[in-house]
Amino acid sequence: MNLRDYVLVTIAYWGFTITDGALRMLVLLHFHELGYSPVQIAFLFLLYEFCGILTNLLGGWIGSRVGLKATLFAGLAVQIGALTMLSFLDPTWAIVLSVGYVMASQALSGVAKDLTKMSSKSAIKLLVPSKEESSQSERLLFRFVAILTGSKNALKGVGFFLGALLLTLLGFSVSLWAMAGALLVILLVSIIMLKGDMGRSKEKVKFAHLFAKSREINLLSAARFFLFGSRDVWFVVGLPIFLHEVLGWTFWEVGAFMALWVIGYGAVQASAPAFIRRRIGAEIESGAKAALGWGIALAVVAACLAAAVEFDFYPTLSILAGLAVFGIVFAVNSSVHSYLILAYTDSDKVALNVGFYYMANACGRLAGTLLSGLMYLFAGLAGCLWTSAGMVLAAVLITLALPRKPRTLGVEAAA
Repeated sequence: MNLRDYVLVTIAYWGFTITDGALRMLVLLHFHELGYSPVQIAFLFLLYEFCGILTNLLGGWIGSRVGLKATLFAGLAVQIGALTMLSFLDPTWAIVLSVGYVMASQALSGVAKDLTKMSSKSAIKLLVPSKEESSQSERLLFRFVAILTGSKNALKGVGFFLGALLLTLLGFSVSLWAMAGALLVILLVSIIMLKGDMGRSKEKVKFAHLFAKSREINLLSAARFFLFGSRDVWFVVGLPIFLHEVLGWTFWEVGAFMALWVIGYGAVQASAPAFIRRRIGAEIESGAKAALGWGIALAVVAACLAAAVEFDFYPTLSILAGLAVFGIVFAVNSSVHSYLILAYTDSDKVALNVGFYYMANACGRLAGTLLSGLMYLFAGLAGCLWTSAGMVLAAVLITLALPRKPRTLGVEAAA
């Protein structure tokens, strides 16, 4: 495989991910400290998620026309602009003006995140060798997707911890300037060292192709919507505020716990290929079967966790242990889904299909973010977790309709 470009793309993605996680924690803790309500905090992130929807949809189309390298660089540059813009926020402004300003900067950050993610994950399909035996190539594809995705999530956890640390040591504005400077270095190195072109379609891609997807791509995207909504419905607003307000944790402790959760989640995700083979004993080609089995397991875990919080059953222990198990099972689900989207598509359409798939991912995050604030306001953390269990069940029902074996069209077309 093209190891050099894989390493460069991965490093760029890592750098972005750390700043993205740190920014999320900075905004969450800073505005909670200023007295913003859970719903107001949720609204701060709504444009972030909404712009991710549009970016994934249009970004895949743009990437197929101009190449993935251009969209990767654009994502890094826009994030630098978003960080710089947010650093000029004045705490003396009226709440309406402050919320609007933060939402605008978060909108830019949402565009940046999904341009970078779509570019990086699509590039893996092109950088993994495709002239080997089909089954071996698919194993390599699953392995490298899992490594990129798992490491990204682990580093996002590092970003959560870094955000809490920077807020404590440097304050809000200086932390943002420091992150923008670090990201600028990564962008310049990427521009200088990343050569060639990636992902440009051989044929002119029409705008109508954005929605002309195969049945399996549509089904997998719908399942992804509910899967990621089920996580963000408790993760974005409900959990950190519950830990701080109900359990009395400090900001430092909240940031550290969420960082450790995401790091552990990423570690499991990176090891998912070997984990699935050992536990299920099936070939990687049976990814749809694995998605169904692990989806059912996740629904059970979410329901048990919701019941424990609802009936106040050792709440601290239940939350810590339950979320650890939820993270493990969710990580395997996510890794299998990330593999399947690449296995179901051919190389010439990878940017379009991955963009559409992550558009559904962003829609789920948007729904989960809004529901996180609303459900916590009206039903507490238990309401967030019951909603999570329902969304996982919806993902499972959709997964039932997936083909039991992913097509190898992508591997064959690239050979």
